[in-house]
Amino acid sequence: MSDPSERKLAIICSKGSLDMAYPGLILANAARMAGVDAMIFFTFWGLDLIHKDKCDHLHVATVGNPSMPMPTMLGGLPGMEAMASSMMRKQMASLEIPTVREFITMLDETGTEMYGCRLAMEMFKYDRSDLLPEVKDVITAMDFIEMTEGAQTIFV
Repeated sequence: MSDPSERKLAIICSKGSLDMAYPGLILANAARMAGVDAMIFFTFWGLDLIHKDKCDHLHVATVGNPSMPMPTMLGGLPGMEAMASSMMRKQMASLEIPTVREFITMLDETGTEMYGCRLAMEMFKYDRSDLLPEVKDVITAMDFIEMTEGAQTIFV
């Protein structure tokens, strides 16, 4: 087994729903706990995870989610997304899982490097000031590829 201090994990977060926020954050946390360097690149809807005004208001996708334990038609009814999101938040709180904002802070404190995607930022007309302060920089996809050379890469 290789030395964890020589390993790198690069995670690309492209989804902004509550249920898709956690896989990348949990993987980065596990990497840091194992002594592996972790970097996260937030692109497209994944920017919602690091957007100051959006990270506390993510929703569970109830339509088009094949794992949702309800018929798609029901998922589209008014209030279903809010109800499913509320239920998920309560379940996570009972398991003492940090909120997205708390997770971002925790990851920053452990040395995880977090970056926003410049192209997606321009596309959504976001400014650097829209992002949480834990975000190290706004960079291009090419910059991220360059800085993560040799890293194991996971796309979420």
